[in-house]
Amino acid sequence: MPFPVSARRSARCALALGLACAASPARAQSPAGAPGAPRTPVTLPGTEVRTLHSTATGRDYDLYIAFPGGYTPNPSTKYPVVYILDGQWDFKLMASVYGGLVYDRWVPPMMLVGITYSGTSPSYDALRAMDYTPVHTGNVAGSGDGPKFLSFLRDQVIPLVESSYPADPSRRVLLGASYGGLFTLYTLFAQPALFSRYIAGSPAVPYADNFVFRQEADFFAHHHELPARVWIAVGDAEPLLGPDQSFIKVLQSRHYTGLTLGTRVIEGERHSGNKPESFNRGLRFVFAGD
Repeated sequence: MPFPVSARRSARCALALGLACAASPARAQSPAGAPGAPRTPVTLPGTEVRTLHSTATGRDYDLYIAFPGGYTPNPSTKYPVVYILDGQWDFKLMASVYGGLVYDRWVPPMMLVGITYSGTSPSYDALRAMDYTPVHTGNVAGSGDGPKFLSFLRDQVIPLVESSYPADPSRRVLLGASYGGLFTLYTLFAQPALFSRYIAGSPAVPYADNFVFRQEADFFAHHHELPARVWIAVGDAEPLLGPDQSFIKVLQSRHYTGLTLGTRVIEGERHSGNKPESFNRGLRFVFAGD
């Protein structure tokens, strides 16, 4: 039985790339832009919003879902799914990035699932600092809910998507930046088989005295296989450049069986400005050969 849908937003106009479009307003007597002129919101075609309460974190989340090409997917086809952390910021960005790549045939048609927070004016910075951090640290209020959020993804979000849509369980992608990138790497070592592909932009690897370095070292002590495609990128003008490069060198030195690692330093960019190129290159990398 389909899960309940809290809200659905769709548009039936299309651009060449199947990206955002605005409904054309009816003609009015007043000049365009005048106080009395009709105004309509900009929408993304082939998208909907679903709300889900997490039994693990106790919080309510919105899932922003985009279908392949901006339209209802073919139910006889199984599509890859990109799970996008910080959906409030990066879902729209990824819709544009993906639209260009699929138009140019660099990547296959896929679904996008952006994960964000429900409610009126949620404090995104505070909430993500709780959910995306794997352990508690005293200087970040409420931090350390990463294991709970991972349970939410595994036990509620993924089952909802894969029971409601034609999603391919063998081609799940986790994508995040900054704290989201940290959570992406944490998931890689906590439950590596949950996703087959990981895209981490500017991951906050120094968090909690380099927690993810210790997590990876413990993983390596017990495993020498890591069957996943992993992309890590960072801007060359941000403070995370050195720490991220150090973590990349550690991964390269391990020679994990099955690991395909791609990296990039984004020239002339800082912490947020590198995301368009980081995500573009990352999506191409994890789907290379598909």
